[in-house]
Amino acid sequence: MKKTLILLCILSITTFCFAQKKRNKNEEVVPITQSDLPVATSETIEPLSAADSDELQTPKWKDYWKFSGIVGLKISQTQLVNWAEGGNSNFTGIAYSNLTLNYKKNKNAWDTNLDTDLGCIYSSDFNSYQWRKGNDKIKFTTTFGYEISPSTNTNSMWFVAVTGAFKSQYMPGYTYHEDGSRTIMSNWLSPSYTELSVGINWKWKELLSLYYSPLAGLVTSCTDSLLRTSFGVPVDKTAYASLGMTFRAGIMYDGVKNLKIISNFQLYSPYTDKDQKFGNFNVDWDVIITYQFLKVLNVSLTTNLKYYPKVLFDEPGKPKRRVQFQEIFGLGVAYSF
Repeated sequence: MKKTLILLCILSITTFCFAQKKRNKNEEVVPITQSDLPVATSETIEPLSAADSDELQTPKWKDYWKFSGIVGLKISQTQLVNWAEGGNSNFTGIAYSNLTLNYKKNKNAWDTNLDTDLGCIYSSDFNSYQWRKGNDKIKFTTTFGYEISPSTNTNSMWFVAVTGAFKSQYMPGYTYHEDGSRTIMSNWLSPSYTELSVGINWKWKELLSLYYSPLAGLVTSCTDSLLRTSFGVPVDKTAYASLGMTFRAGIMYDGVKNLKIISNFQLYSPYTDKDQKFGNFNVDWDVIITYQFLKVLNVSLTTNLKYYPKVLFDEPGKPKRRVQFQEIFGLGVAYSF
């Protein structure tokens, strides 16, 4: 009996080992050759759907919009002690910005510009009103145009355009007298100039823009009744409207690294103003030149020239017209983009 059991055990073990060896042999990994790989064909590749194709080809918003400009702060301080040549110790601070937003899609174009600054002067040497306004400006212009030039023109473009503009100042401005008194010269919305016109706009690349309108309406506002005669507004009215022609020229140059030149020139002459003959132009010419170095430091030169035939300055005997000019040169902190 024992011999029979031993024989059965040996037979079982032998059978199990033989079956395991055969199984391992059948499971050996066979390497795959290139011919065994599936080949992609037009039938096996699923084409992109129309929605996927449109998503890949649809331009982003930044393909239509461009935002540029400069924002800065200029501060200067002068201290004089026993200074034989004279002068005043003073502190001057100016915050300024010139921002431009451009939109171009197909034949539609929209250009908007905001040019503004506000500055103050402090001097302990002033006998009165030691804090005084230095400079103050608000200029906003927006133009919407529809391109009428051939689509093959990529540098020189013509547009039928509508333009709106607004000019004013933030704070009251004064003339200071030797006796310590002062006389108000301007105030918020006194004056302000609002313009709406239709004309032709020509652009050359992004450098030069010329605009002419034979149909331009100008509203001169003055909410302060004491200042109305100085700006040609009837004393019993807050605003005076006229119809005339206008011409604008704008330059935006940034071809040299860190250098930016912005210039805006405008002429306006009314047809319907009895106090200002046609051909006597309102003149506005603003120039800003900036150079940025060390990432945040900025040196800038800003000039503003104005001539308004209806703006009168007090002179002995009779008020007179004058060319207005302002120049600011300074070093400060600015961000250009």
